[in-house]
Formats: sequence, structure tokens, C-alpha cells
Amino acid sequence: MSEEHLQQDEAQDESQVPGTEEEPSQAPDAEASSDAAVEDDRLLRLAADFENYKKRAARERQEYVALANERLIAELLPILDDLERALAAAEEHQEAQLEEGVELVHRSLAGLLERHGVQPISTDGKFDPHVHEALLSQPSEAEEGSVIDVVQKGYKLGDRVVRPARVVVAAAAPEETTDGDA
Repeated sequence: MSEEHLQQDEAQDESQVPGTEEEPSQAPDAEASSDAAVEDDRLLRLAADFENYKKRAARERQEYVALANERLIAELLPILDDLERALAAAEEHQEAQLEEGVELVHRSLAGLLERHGVQPISTDGKFDPHVHEALLSQPSEAEEGSVIDVVQKGYKLGDRVVRPARVVVAAAAPEETTDGDA
């Protein structure tokens, strides 16, 4: 029986021609490839939309910066005019007018910076490495670590340091030595 069974299996195998086997319906494969194509198309469109968004956002940022710079420049122009008038007065040797002109320019510029949120950094009291830059330390009668001189004023814009204040810091007073060995 087992031989007969094997012979029947061989006969069946020979009767089947390759490629003529009945394949399952093509519809599920076609649907899967169609769904994949739709998904690929959707992802490509999403990627293109994101690239367009990034370009548009970068362009808008540049426009905002240009607009902010334009406003600042428009506010600086009157100060430039004041400075030119002060220089014209200096050519005529009118020292009193020159001093007044320079003071006017200083007040105008300081007021403009203040309106835009720029504040000078306080240099009273202790040295703060977050807002001060120590140029050197000198022996002094003042408390060690306190600011004793300001070389260059520092400024903040809101909470951010635009330029640290450059200061001289008090060091410990020098100890007196005895000259008994000399």
C-alpha cells in the first residue's frame, strides 16, 4: 500500500505543470500594493509640506529681524543727527555748545536703550561673576571681593547680559611685615 500510495503521489506531481497551479485571488495583493502607494504618496506630500513650512518659517524670521532692525535704525537716526550737530559745533570752537551737544546725544541714546529694555548693570557691592568681568584685583581697604572701580559699564537686555561690566575687585589688604631681620 505504501508503494501504491507513493506512485499515486508521483503521478499527481507529474500531472501538475509549473505555473498552472491555481493561485489565490489577485485582489488582496492589488489592494495591498494600492494601499502602500497611497500611503507613500501621503508621506511624500507630508514631507513636502513640512519642508515648505520650514522655509516659510525661516523667511518669516528673517522678515521679523529686518523689521526690528528697521525700527531700531529709525530711532537711532535722530541721535546721529544730534551727534552731527555736536561735531559741527566743535568745528566752530564753541566748547559750551559741544559739551551740551554731547550730553544731549548721551541722554538720547541712553533713553532709547532704556525704552528697548536695556539696563546698566549695577556695580555696587560684591563681585558677581554672572554679570561682572574682573580685569584685576587690587589690595584695598574695602571688603575683599567687592567692586572698587568700574573700567567699562555693563548692560542687560531683560535678564540677559549683553555685555558684562568690567571691574576692578578688592583683594585682601597686604599684611605688614617686620624688618627686624635686615
